[in-house]
Amino acid sequence: MTFQASDDRGCNFLDLVDEDSNLLELSIANGSLWLKHFGHSNSLCARATRVIVNHAPIGEYRLRFFPREDIMCPCDEYPIETRHHILHECKRYNNYWNPWRDSIGHFVLFLEFNGNVLSFTESIT
Repeated sequence: MTFQASDDRGCNFLDLVDEDSNLLELSIANGSLWLKHFGHSNSLCARATRVIVNHAPIGEYRLRFFPREDIMCPCDEYPIETRHHILHECKRYNNYWNPWRDSIGHFVLFLEFNGNVLSFTESIT
């Protein structure tokens, strides 16, 4: 509850909702509403965590931490490769993400269907 009501949460945290459009609260407790969706796969959990806290190896992250590196999206349609652009607009990825409903289920399917999206292996290739 403190995390949800606090300014310590930061402005880069991705809000996701459950299937009933209720905001999911962050928890690491057993039975967590977040972890049960991607806790079965270490790589999926790592990618999801990077996306949720906006520390994925993309232009938006590089702009904050490595400003001399390239920040443009490889699709050449967006000047800064942002999390929002990748999840909602980028033509490089399957259009599975549902932009009108940021549900955890659609988020996980997007990550599973686009295997290397928002991963360090993608930025190496």
